[in-house]
Amino acid sequence: MLGIVFTGGLGPKREDVEEYLAKAQVIVAADSGLLLAEEMGVEPGIILGDMDSLPDRSLLERHRHAEIQVYPTEKDDTDTELALKCLQSRGCTESILIGGGGGRLDHLLGIVSLFYRPDPPRRWFTHGEEVIYISDTLEIRGLKGRVVTFMPVSREECRMKTEGLKWPLDSLRWKPGDIGISNIILAEEARVTMLQGKLIMIVPKKERP
Repeated sequence: MLGIVFTGGLGPKREDVEEYLAKAQVIVAADSGLLLAEEMGVEPGIILGDMDSLPDRSLLERHRHAEIQVYPTEKDDTDTELALKCLQSRGCTESILIGGGGGRLDHLLGIVSLFYRPDPPRRWFTHGEEVIYISDTLEIRGLKGRVVTFMPVSREECRMKTEGLKWPLDSLRWKPGDIGISNIILAEEARVTMLQGKLIMIVPKKERP
């Protein structure tokens, strides 16, 4: 069961996430993620957070059919964390995060930290990149010639097998803090298989001529 979280910050074009929007059974807007959802023409079923990032709380009145959950400003979880927990409580086994680009560095790092946790987002789309979580085997299609970066997101050592990359990762034993910046996909069909640990693959948005 797929759930989507819209979080505050810059997001992708709707066409970049259309296939996930079509499949999602639960859509949550976290605080100012509501603005991004509105920009895409998406009606969230749940709107939650402390609402301190909304320019005007009267915006909530435009979403009378949504379930609205208002939290105190002083709390242990960020609004994005609350939204992901909400998806889990509604039975979602897979989550996609949309938004979060630009803005404060601490907010950005807070989202990156989610990938170290037991139930991370499977994909994260911002205005400038897509981040893909890899815990088993990732089949990579349609990215030949693209630059990608790999980073371990587990506390244990990462070992992997790869096919179709300019610089194979097979002999590496990555630990937290390691990173493989600006690799290149050489094949129409590439593959990353995790033998131990977990990675994220960061795909910068393709620049248009």
